[in-house]
Amino acid sequence: MIDLSGRVVIVTGGNSGIGLGIARGVARAGASVAIWSRREQRNADAVAELEGLGATAIGVQCDVSDEGNVAAAMRETLGRLDCLVANARTSGKQAFTDMSLSEWHRVLQVNLDGTFLCLREATRVPVGQGQGGSLFGVSSTSAIDGAPGQQHYAASKTALLAVMRGLAVELARHKVRFNSLLPGWTDTEMLAGAKTHEKFGTATIGRTPVRRWGTLHDFETIGAFLADPPLIFHTRDSMVVDGGYTIF
Repeated sequence: MIDLSGRVVIVTGGNSGIGLGIARGVARAGASVAIWSRREQRNADAVAELEGLGATAIGVQCDVSDEGNVAAAMRETLGRLDCLVANARTSGKQAFTDMSLSEWHRVLQVNLDGTFLCLREATRVPVGQGQGGSLFGVSSTSAIDGAPGQQHYAASKTALLAVMRGLAVELARHKVRFNSLLPGWTDTEMLAGAKTHEKFGTATIGRTPVRRWGTLHDFETIGAFLADPPLIFHTRDSMVVDGGYTIF
């Protein structure tokens, strides 16, 4: 059992989808949780759910692609920091030959620049506390597989893996561990449209050895494990949680 009692965990984009699954997992393990997201009401709903699990939780309105917002959000958070989950992201689907530079930048601004800003701000805290910590980023199996129409999304998620590997080496002496989580097809709001296409759903489930898409529950325990600071020997990993999709 992972025990995060007394720990403080920030989950960016933690008011829905995989981020909410991770937030539930760390809350069940005893952590206090700060949800960072732009949508204030969704933050409040997530906080109420986490409080229903017995956790201390707050919602902080934050646009992760805005440097000032990220710095202000860190000041609002719960006094200390043991883990940050860099999960906030956006996506888009467009034929590459029609993709504008502004669309390319829109996705990278949130997924890559936003992740950089959150990681940089958060890393300073456990280093300053001198007690170690854990930071992990939510990548995607699109960093492994081809992602037609989503090259900007795939590029941002592949870059995240490189960032986390570099940080794992640089900050190991401070007992801060860095890892990446690569989810496969998961039943989330972001993928709700894709799942309505029967042929697509049948094809993806048929290629997945466990014969289903992931659920938010599938990310609760793995999220708590990755958030646990003392497991310092487990660092620079890229953990694929996809029901076997990428190896079948």
